[in-house]
Amino acid sequence: MDLHRSSTITLLILSILSPATLSMRYELHSGHTKCISEEIHVNAMSVGKYSIVNPHEDHPLPASHKITVKVTSPQGTVYHEADGVSTGHFSLTAVETGDYITCFSAVDHKPETVLTIDFDWRTGIHSKDWSNVAKLSQVENIESEVKKLLDTVTSIHDEMFYLRDREEEMHELNISTNSKMAWLSFMSLGVCLSVAGLQFWHLKTFFQKKKLI
Repeated sequence: MDLHRSSTITLLILSILSPATLSMRYELHSGHTKCISEEIHVNAMSVGKYSIVNPHEDHPLPASHKITVKVTSPQGTVYHEADGVSTGHFSLTAVETGDYITCFSAVDHKPETVLTIDFDWRTGIHSKDWSNVAKLSQVENIESEVKKLLDTVTSIHDEMFYLRDREEEMHELNISTNSKMAWLSFMSLGVCLSVAGLQFWHLKTFFQKKKLI
């Protein structure tokens, strides 16, 4: 019983940790479309890279070797679309669980040509190997947010320096005020002692004149 439970847990862990990897090379006739689906779970990251194989490595890729690529979600949301390209990449983070579809359409050409396409589609842990590809495709989407954050940080930085300067000014003002208050206290004490001395002298003189003392 324990052995069966242990085997079940092991298989469950392996199924969770195993990334979905789809790597293939296939032929596509001009004017035709081929679609490939991949089940992706919600919040999973997925990246793909595709390219047309050059039939003559020593020569540039023929003008007829162009494809249109579209990646859609189970609900039909378009995550990536490229028209008339020979190579490209995409990345997405699934917002729902289901079959995500990538369709390749070869440009119609006469006479008919046959394209060979390399396609790698990776999901889950394996997609982290292509983090640079994902970052490149996300730069345009987050560039404006980064600029806003930069402006906010700059504003906070300037405000902090302003508050620090104000704090130094207030500290200097407090020191100056305390110093003036100390001198004023000494002056007040001196005046009080002087008045008390004058009063004492006046009373003593008065009593002496009256011959009371």
